[in-house]
Amino acid sequence: MPRAGRAVGLLIGVALDVVVGDPRRGHPVAAFGRMAAALERRVHADDRRRGVVYAGVLVAGVAVSGVLLERRARTLPYGETAVTAVATWAVLGGTSLGREGRVMAGALEAGDVTAARRRLSHLCARDPSEMGPKDLARATVESVAENTSDAVVAPLVWGALLGVPGLLAYRAVNTLDAMVGYRNERYERFGWAAARLDDVANWVPARLTGLLTVLCAPVVGGSMKRSYAMMRRDGGAHPSPNAGRCEAAFAGALGVRLGGVNVYGGRVERRPELGEGPPPDVRDIRSAVRLSAAVTAAAAIVCAGVRGGTRAGMGRKAR
Repeated sequence: MPRAGRAVGLLIGVALDVVVGDPRRGHPVAAFGRMAAALERRVHADDRRRGVVYAGVLVAGVAVSGVLLERRARTLPYGETAVTAVATWAVLGGTSLGREGRVMAGALEAGDVTAARRRLSHLCARDPSEMGPKDLARATVESVAENTSDAVVAPLVWGALLGVPGLLAYRAVNTLDAMVGYRNERYERFGWAAARLDDVANWVPARLTGLLTVLCAPVVGGSMKRSYAMMRRDGGAHPSPNAGRCEAAFAGALGVRLGGVNVYGGRVERRPELGEGPPPDVRDIRSAVRLSAAVTAAAAIVCAGVRGGTRAGMGRKAR
């Protein structure tokens, strides 16, 4: 019988993230971030080639570590399942994403705009200093939508395709993008490679996230037809090649309008509107969190099923 260790490991890892959440101390992603920051301080220059080498060395190093770890695990009983489960748990961020969304909702429900402004940095890099309740609600819903792909669906897709090396390498790419993938004076050239790698790594997962959002729209009382229509109509209008698909599908499912003016460190961006309806309010934050959880469950089933089916097919061919 073909082994299904990777598929089972993905499901166990998702369950661990739901039950345990992120570790309080010693998070491996945080450790990678510190290592990447230290290397950046040594090699940074306003040069695209240096950025390519920087990103390449870090991502390749993590991927090779994953290959060695998985090979070693396969020599042990249930080793592949165990190492896939732990790696999946380490790189997923679905539970943390939902928690941050609920914290924002709680602060806004209590009328504590100051607390909500302070907390927004846990979700995105926008300047919250001039944001009111509606702006904070929109930022939260947009961040939940985008990060459902980045923090949940994408790791599962790469884990299903490439196992532990895929899980670790994807998280390395996404972390580097969050660190240096900005269009500002410091990172315009140096962070180019990290940003483009992240775009490529998220192309398929973002579109899968959009489709799963469409299927899960009834969970929050939304319309699959409207969610799909908004994703098709508005998904390409976003400046990101990926985030717009997720945000437009969420907007359609929730019956709200996303997009507008965002401020990042004094730089103003005017984003196109996605979806139809009123801007989101605090109730829509809680709906977005429920929708994200439903998409997470659906993605886990799809990715584990695809991986299990692939292994079964390989086993039949071998026989």
